[in-house]
Amino acid sequence: MKVILLDDEYLALTALEHHLVQIPGITVAGKFVDPLKAKEYVLHHDIDAVFLDIRLPGMNGMEWTKQILRIKPRLLVVFVTAYAGYAVQAFELNAVDYLLKPVPSDRLLKTVQRLRKRAGVPVSREPAAAAAKPVQVRLFHQVAIEAGDSAVAPIRWRTARVQELFLYLLQHRGQLVRKPALADLIWPEYEPRKAYSQLYTAVYHIRKTLEPFGSHFQIASAAEGYILHLKDVRLDVEEWERGIRNGPPMTAETIDQYEKLMSLHAGDYLRGFEYEWAESERQRLLKLWIRTGMEMAECYLAGGRPEKAIAKYLEICNRHPQEEEAHFALMKLYAAANDRSSVIRQYRLLSEALWELNEKPGSSITEWYTNWGREI
Repeated sequence: MKVILLDDEYLALTALEHHLVQIPGITVAGKFVDPLKAKEYVLHHDIDAVFLDIRLPGMNGMEWTKQILRIKPRLLVVFVTAYAGYAVQAFELNAVDYLLKPVPSDRLLKTVQRLRKRAGVPVSREPAAAAAKPVQVRLFHQVAIEAGDSAVAPIRWRTARVQELFLYLLQHRGQLVRKPALADLIWPEYEPRKAYSQLYTAVYHIRKTLEPFGSHFQIASAAEGYILHLKDVRLDVEEWERGIRNGPPMTAETIDQYEKLMSLHAGDYLRGFEYEWAESERQRLLKLWIRTGMEMAECYLAGGRPEKAIAKYLEICNRHPQEEEAHFALMKLYAAANDRSSVIRQYRLLSEALWELNEKPGSSITEWYTNWGREI
């Protein structure tokens, strides 16, 4: 990696360079005490990262960073300073790290490792091979991330709100999410200044938590908000929906393919998380699952396999007890098989499920059930 150093003290530049050049793979392309010359150099050379102080001649390090990132948004920034009070603002600018002088060698090494992960630079051939493998994110049932050959495991987040922020950005992946909206959503009880402070800290913790996954997850910071970029990341939600929508026509020959796809929807989207903002997406995916299940049941019936159709309808009713169409289909199948007790049981189950919502079965179902009762 090529880096430059920017500080108002030349001795500090020399000391930092001395430590950095001892780290394999790091090239110090230039040392500057003049921020304007440093800016000019970065604009005309291929530089990966800059280490700079907060206090600069005639300019604040924060302002210098804002100016340069408008032109080179992929430049990685590390602040090295004696001022501890600017950390929040630094991470708002998407800084990789914030170091306090004097910087120990082992601490600097950790910073370089973070730089490499943020830039997607492998530290050896073995990690490079692992980095080439896509990361699998599971959002059905249990939220977890699987990298390479490692076992699927839930991520341990710093706080529940940090996790919620990540999941919200993930749901809106590739889109700019504005900071005011995030602050109001995750910290509605705080006044704006405190909510923003919590937001910046939470973004910092998300980045630290995702560091083991290298460049697969990148949170880009803009003046208005944040964008979560994914690289070689497979989401079970996307793969499932793509398979359903782009699959072949449903026939007796292809229905096994749909059975496998439906098994991927092992649980509702973000199951166990009572996020109001996730409910519309949860319901959208559930409706697609129900619709596909109903089509599969009809396909089984057309193929002369009523027992498979009944099993599919029961699966839908168990998953979504208020789904009237599936209950009604079961009632008619049971009636055709002269299974009187099953018809009565199914109608009762539907009535009880709807009663919880202060509703009753639809008029067509009630009318059919009444007429059926008169005929037996």
